[in-house]
Amino acid sequence: MSTANDGRQHYGGVYEDFRVGEVKKHWPGKTITESDNNLFCLLTRNDNPLHSDAQYMKGHQHGKILVAGTLVFSLVVGMSVRDTSGQAIANLEYEKITHDGPVFLGDTIYAETEILDKRETSKGDRGIIHVESRAFNQRGEQVLTFRRRFLVPKGSAG
Repeated sequence: MSTANDGRQHYGGVYEDFRVGEVKKHWPGKTITESDNNLFCLLTRNDNPLHSDAQYMKGHQHGKILVAGTLVFSLVVGMSVRDTSGQAIANLEYEKITHDGPVFLGDTIYAETEILDKRETSKGDRGIIHVESRAFNQRGEQVLTFRRRFLVPKGSAG
């Protein structure tokens, strides 16, 4: 975390704070409750019975309610902000999102982000950071992977 000139702490980092190859572990994890899943599905108008109907899911290959994949994705993006894009000027791109394993009610999600690349922009006072975030359940099984790019200021810009 960097500190602004006025003493306020900001989440994330400026361009110089990111080192290619570094892996940032995001803490704490988040246990996904039935209420989390229901509210997310209501807010996003996702009424698929995979996420809400226990009786329906008894006949499904997983046998129990699945957490909405976009909830897991949103959660991991949010978990990563403190360590990565908290000072971002803009999020530029999300790519290569893969759901690597199922997430069930009561699972606890942990995440990490690896810095893949960084490059300065033509403006000179900012740079683009390219990262890969990975999510794991409480058993250490990888359940989600995605990459994103975001634009951050250089330290001399503040």
